[in-house]
Amino acid sequence: MMEQYKQDFIQFMVDSQALQFGEFTLKSGRKSPFFMNAGAYVTGTQLEKLGEYYARAIHDNYGLDFDVLFGPAYKGIPLSVAAAMALSRIYDRDVRYCSNRKEEKDHGDTGILLGSKLRDGDRVVIIEDVTTSGKSIEETFPILKAQADVEIVGLMVSLNRMERGRGEKSALCEIREEYGFDANAIVTMEEVVDYLYNRPCHGKIYIDDECKARIDAYYEQYGAR
Repeated sequence: MMEQYKQDFIQFMVDSQALQFGEFTLKSGRKSPFFMNAGAYVTGTQLEKLGEYYARAIHDNYGLDFDVLFGPAYKGIPLSVAAAMALSRIYDRDVRYCSNRKEEKDHGDTGILLGSKLRDGDRVVIIEDVTTSGKSIEETFPILKAQADVEIVGLMVSLNRMERGRGEKSALCEIREEYGFDANAIVTMEEVVDYLYNRPCHGKIYIDDECKARIDAYYEQYGAR
C-alpha cells in the first residue's frame, strides 16, 4: 500500500497543475504525454505543503542525520527553503539551507553561495524538482566540492520520471553510479499512474485508457531498463 503522503502528493501535483497530461516536447526533444513543472507552485500554502512532502520523503529515505539542504539555482532555491522550514516544524530538526548563484557576487555577501556557507564535514542533501538527464547534478556537484570537503548524503526530487537518462538506465540510477550517492523521489511515475488510472479526482479522470496507452507507448520507447 502506498504511503498516505505519497497519495496526497500525487493529488496535490494534479490540483496545483504542476503535473499535466497532454503532449509536451521536453528539452531532450522527446515528446512526452506528461509534464512536471515545479514552477506551478506559487502560493504560500502550496509552498508550505510542498516543503512538507519533501521533508517526509527526505526523512523516510535519508533520516535526519545531515546538516544542509542544497537547492541548485533557480528552482531549487524555494524548494530548499520550504523543506528546511518543514523539517524544523515536523521533526524539530534545524538544518541550514544553501543554494548557488548563477553568477558569483564580488561585493557585500560575496561568493557563489546563497544562504549558509558550506563547511568541511557537512553532510548535504541536494533537493531538486525533477531530473531527466542528470545534467544539473553535473553542474552542481563540482560547485559543492569546490566550496568545502562535504559529504553528499543523497538527492531528493519530486518525481522520478523512470525514463532513460544518457544510457539505458534512469537518470537517478546513473547519478547513483556516477557520483556514488543515493538518489530518490517523493513518488515515481509508476506510482502516479497506478494511483490516477481511472480514478476520479474532484470528478475528473486524469489518466483514462487513452492517456494510459500513450504513457505505456512512451515507456516502451524511453523507459529505463
